[in-house]
Amino acid sequence: MSFPEAGPRRTVLVIGANGFLGGHVAAALRRAGFGVVLGVRVSGRAPAADERPIDLATMTRPEDWVPVLAGVDIVVNAAGILREAGPQTFDALHVRGPLALAEACVACGVRRFVQVSALGAPEDGAFIASKHAFDDALLALPLDAVVLRPSIVYAAAGSYGGTSLLRALAAFPGAQWLPGRGEWAIQPVAMDDLAELVVAAAGNTVRGVFEVGGPVPMRLADYQATWRRWLRIPGTREVHVPGGLVSAQVWLWERLGRGPVGETMWRMLRRGNVTQPDAHAHVRDAFGVAPRALDVVLAGAASQVQDRWQAQLYFLAPTLRASIIALWVLSGIAGLRATDAQLHAMASGSWLGDAVSLARASAWLDLILAAWLAIGWRPRLALGLMGLSVLAYTLVFGIALPALWLEPLGGLAKNLVVLPALAVAWVLADRR
Repeated sequence: MSFPEAGPRRTVLVIGANGFLGGHVAAALRRAGFGVVLGVRVSGRAPAADERPIDLATMTRPEDWVPVLAGVDIVVNAAGILREAGPQTFDALHVRGPLALAEACVACGVRRFVQVSALGAPEDGAFIASKHAFDDALLALPLDAVVLRPSIVYAAAGSYGGTSLLRALAAFPGAQWLPGRGEWAIQPVAMDDLAELVVAAAGNTVRGVFEVGGPVPMRLADYQATWRRWLRIPGTREVHVPGGLVSAQVWLWERLGRGPVGETMWRMLRRGNVTQPDAHAHVRDAFGVAPRALDVVLAGAASQVQDRWQAQLYFLAPTLRASIIALWVLSGIAGLRATDAQLHAMASGSWLGDAVSLARASAWLDLILAAWLAIGWRPRLALGLMGLSVLAYTLVFGIALPALWLEPLGGLAKNLVVLPALAVAWVLADRR
């Protein structure tokens, strides 16, 4: 393997650079004048000039990391998962892989290691426990290592995971929705502030664990209300969703292996995700910067209509997908239930030929595409094939059976709405 030469200044390897946090950290480091190389998983393509292929799940020996560290002066680990899937386990990605990297840093003379961990208690779940297990192991090594443990991280431009859900609940038409009564305390951190703190940490030799949060804790309800005002959505009414109902929904998400909030995050929220009372001052004294309050951050960022789109499309995207699946299932069932006589009568006088075989094949195709989209594997490809099939149906039947355009209940005319709906679903299928 060959990698780019180190930049004119110190070069930072950012692990997890394709993630929401890692991308912001890499951009902040570049703005500060660091050379940056991106540690990312590369699948099916050649790495870009500034990328170094990594896989925390398989690179569990220090020697696996030695080539990746060529020309690197500082390592920032911003990688993490909220839910396990196959080989992507908490132990592999949060402990064994990063520990092998840290041990390789010791062997290669890379002195500075910045770990972006998470605020919480190990008993909250395996996510936090694994993060803190690596934090402890890292600080036991002969490295200038620092661990940052942020509370809830948000960004005015964009969001991901649980913060996307919270913003969507705040932006709900007519009223903001709150889990419980929104009394739980959080200490949110702006993504830009956290990235600036990582830059400051990369540039000095302070060691130890630092809890990172806004100046003071705030109630979840106040956090949500602040976002609603910033998004310029009228109304202050609150809808309180019983905690038991939220717990049931989180339990279901966990079992399905999807959803924005897992059981660990839910426990962390109910416990109160706040720092020690002196943590904010401790961070400022050590690094010269500290996170700002939410209202201060949002006051410096004008909200646009695109921000409201993002928030209010959050629930519409899965609803649209479910509607498309239901429509394709019903279309497939209708094609299989139609009698041969009905199909022959419909195609009478046209050049369609064997209308029965065509209808049955189309029905099975609809059911296969519905199942594909429901599974969730490569949804954009499934939606693209749905769009092509609808376009083909529309052209073929629209020419062969033009009377279908004027059927009393819409007939082919409905496809003029279905096609752009599929296009919108295709765009919204990109959830990151």
